[in-house]
Amino acid sequence: MKNKLQLLLALLLFSLLLGWIKPGIAATISKNDNKNFIKDEMKWREKRDKQMRSQDSWLTITGLYWLKEGENSFGTDPANKIILPQDSAPLLAGKFIFNKGIITVVTQLGVNLKAQNIPITRKILKTDDSGKPDIIALNDLRMWVIKRSGKYAIRLRDLNTRAYKNYQKLDYFPPSEKYKIVADFIPYSNPKKVTVNTEIGTKSQMSSPGYVKFKINSQEFQLKAFRGGSKKLFFIFKDETNGKDTYEASRFMESNLLDGGKVDLNFNRAYNPPCAFTPYATCPLPPPQNYLKIRIEAGEKKYRSKVKDKLK
Repeated sequence: MKNKLQLLLALLLFSLLLGWIKPGIAATISKNDNKNFIKDEMKWREKRDKQMRSQDSWLTITGLYWLKEGENSFGTDPANKIILPQDSAPLLAGKFIFNKGIITVVTQLGVNLKAQNIPITRKILKTDDSGKPDIIALNDLRMWVIKRSGKYAIRLRDLNTRAYKNYQKLDYFPPSEKYKIVADFIPYSNPKKVTVNTEIGTKSQMSSPGYVKFKINSQEFQLKAFRGGSKKLFFIFKDETNGKDTYEASRFMESNLLDGGKVDLNFNRAYNPPCAFTPYATCPLPPPQNYLKIRIEAGEKKYRSKVKDKLK
């Protein structure tokens, strides 16, 4: 009898101890999960900062020149059709010859013009819709051809621009697990072509494989998704932070497709479109369905540059 009583007391004590330990274990796991979440978000922000500091940063984009049929001369002389930044290049560096959708660059005699680091005198250029445009290098300048809505332009990158050199950092809302959401992906039977407006007043066609459904504060929302690469979706959206805390026109976000028709919708990784950093980008605007009537206080805030360049 005494042994049975001791056994019962031991079991009771063990149960009590187990009850005390379990909440502690749960709290530790929760704390560790939160630490991992914060760590992952900081790593993502470090990668984003590295992109902004690289020579491919949108802060280095300083010109967009629409080509006209015939010769389009370029250089620092104001008489050129494409006027390059002062002291960045010769008065006349060459010309882009535009003939029915074919663009040829011709180098002025004595000018060191390169494509893919190889000196050139004359070359037919591949445009950005080929996936790998020819990049023309002249001192600290880079130029290539872009195609938008059937029109062609020369995009200019200047590695000496003040906006790039004066970059300090990006600003963010505090990371919040509330805005890391597992959403439902509803695919269309066939991808749809969606016509969206752009910030330069043109229209662009994008492919949408479906849309996502999710909840914030028990309120249901939807976002039309666009193709973002293998196992990824791309979103262009607005919410009630736009124009106040975030860039006026839009916010961008990429999300991973998960198994079982789910999507990792992490608004902590919403970021500014290129047009937030340069007036020479051609950013698509969100379709009306992607205007969210809620404040999404997560992700990248409006970029506040100390340098304002004039649109050419």
